[in-house]
Amino acid sequence: MSETIEIEFKNLLTKEEYEILLNIFKVERQQIISQKNHYFDTPGFELKNLGAALRIREKNNNFEFTLKQPAAVGLLESTQLLSDNEYQTAIEHGAFPKGIVYERLETLNISINRIEYFGSLLTNRAEFPYKNGLLVLDHSFYLQTEDYEVEYEVEDIHVGQLDFQDLLQRHDIPIRKTFNKIARFYRQKYIF
Repeated sequence: MSETIEIEFKNLLTKEEYEILLNIFKVERQQIISQKNHYFDTPGFELKNLGAALRIREKNNNFEFTLKQPAAVGLLESTQLLSDNEYQTAIEHGAFPKGIVYERLETLNISINRIEYFGSLLTNRAEFPYKNGLLVLDHSFYLQTEDYEVEYEVEDIHVGQLDFQDLLQRHDIPIRKTFNKIARFYRQKYIF
């Protein structure tokens, strides 16, 4: 179980921009790892309406249960590992184990038994150190849609923002309004 503050910048890419960045940073195909995010919320989107997101990430046969919620700077990310059985129970029955995520949901006054599984998003991800943070190149597939994205995870919001803007400018990538993956998933599924 862990809690961290996540500060990240993100920008959607065209397929061509994505491939250019893969080449510039010499990303080998074996560096690209697949992961699947399974998204949950209440029928009335109580978490979304609070600016929060709930997911289980499936990666390398491990399962991370994560709640992201707004913090003073960035997002508070609460994560706990799930067993294969706990993962299956969450997907199939909407039942979640006790732990830090469960406790945080209760703090938000979210009724745990009203949380439902909404679907999944598959991402092929490459990540590597860049300047003062971690640069991430994602190719995601969901609901007959695919998109490309660059993310930059940092500890210092001000330095990170300058580094990210410089990266985009140096590679002639326009700044695009970019929603996070769960928001893009919901916008595609429910046309928000």
